[in-house]
Amino acid sequence: MWEHLWTHLKSGQPHHVLYGIMLGVAFGLCARLMMLRTDYRQYPTYPHGRIIHVSLGVIAASLGAVAIPALYKKDFTAITFLTLAAQQFRDVRKMERDTLSKIDSMELVSRGSTYIEGIAMVFEGRNYLVIFSSLLTSLASLSLGLPFGVIMGFLTLFLVYRLKSGKSVSHIAKAEIVNVKIDGPDLFVGDIYIMNVGLSANQQIIADRGLGIILTPFNANGKATLSNLGQRQAILFDVSTILGVYRDDGEPALVPVAKLDMKDGRLAVFLLPQEKDAEKAKAIVEKVPILESAVRMPTEASVNQNKEGQQHG
Repeated sequence: MWEHLWTHLKSGQPHHVLYGIMLGVAFGLCARLMMLRTDYRQYPTYPHGRIIHVSLGVIAASLGAVAIPALYKKDFTAITFLTLAAQQFRDVRKMERDTLSKIDSMELVSRGSTYIEGIAMVFEGRNYLVIFSSLLTSLASLSLGLPFGVIMGFLTLFLVYRLKSGKSVSHIAKAEIVNVKIDGPDLFVGDIYIMNVGLSANQQIIADRGLGIILTPFNANGKATLSNLGQRQAILFDVSTILGVYRDDGEPALVPVAKLDMKDGRLAVFLLPQEKDAEKAKAIVEKVPILESAVRMPTEASVNQNKEGQQHG
């Protein structure tokens, strides 16, 4: 593929092809940089984790940008290169999953396997978005001209910006701050039973530092999603990462817990943060991302739709 491109560059409109490729690589790299952010989870790490992902972004952008000129020259082996790239990005997903799983065992409050799989899936998918951006930019540039390539590049950046993040907990449930109560050895968040706390020292810590939040789902889909253990663990991890957690290893009674009310599907979240700020904790819970693998949509099942149709009829 590269030999054919080099021959094409040496004969017949070399600058047009070269500029088209460079433009595709530039917008593909911009797309990757737009999606690359080290946030409160401190992943990817800085600087080495970022270097890895930026390097992969350059590779993905280059593959997408050179695919169109190669196909113009009827070099159909370019498709093979894209297939190999897809395999490499699947390996990236496996690498991220393995790395995060090893790190997770050292956390006081773990991410959970569902959250880890979601992060790994995102890193793989974002490389495909980079290929998509650079490929469309290169196509527009080579077929219509450089100005159209620039326009297409900005359109793909806008699309990437819209696709880089999904919904949060606030889209499926209402969060409210409630009191944490100790009734003898029993711990309650609002009216929802959480667990039994035997030691009086732990009961005192919970009474002093405990925070409670109840999530009330808007519909059956939200209820099913919040019941997923991975989604609950993601909520606990995000709050504990930002506000800290008041515990050390070997203290099971002080672990943050999220528990369902079996009667109506509400989710009670019990927290022991280092920084006791109820409003901030509520805001964090509302911004926790909905994990793709945790999403459940029972209302979309044909049996439920038929039931709704009968009720409306």
